[in-house]
Amino acid sequence: MNGKINMRLLGIDPGLRHTGWGIINTNDDKIKWIASGNISPKSSLCLSKRLSTIHNEINKIIEEFKPSVAAIEEVFVNMNGQSTLKLGMARGAAITTCSINDIQVFEYAPTKVKQSLTGSGRAQKEQVKSMVKILLPGCTIKSEDESDALAVAICHTFYAQSKLNNINIG
Repeated sequence: MNGKINMRLLGIDPGLRHTGWGIINTNDDKIKWIASGNISPKSSLCLSKRLSTIHNEINKIIEEFKPSVAAIEEVFVNMNGQSTLKLGMARGAAITTCSINDIQVFEYAPTKVKQSLTGSGRAQKEQVKSMVKILLPGCTIKSEDESDALAVAICHTFYAQSKLNNINIG
């Protein structure tokens, strides 16, 4: 007997310059786009104010859309340690905001997100965006960060459903 998953999910693609977010609903085997966007703190602000902006905006999104669960992309470690550290701070602000609101956060590596949507962990951003548009008809995507946030949310629905049905997909 296959179980069904019904939830409202917040997907987050963290970043200090742009944090993408997306809200989707899952109902049985169907997923539906609800809303999405970007949080873009002014680059002229000091680090603490930028993190505060991310926290405050995610808090508003949670208040408005009332997600039951969240999924966030893991930190991609690159050659620039300072950039990785700042990305981790933005990610921490997002995770903390969800936690304060009693929303469980699931984490996915970028390659796992790409693999679950396109079949390739090395897919290009355009391929991911195309699959997001196919899987969420009617969604409007204005940026890569927004597309990535929706992709993380969709990835979680796939893994949550497979776990419920005891299917190993990873």
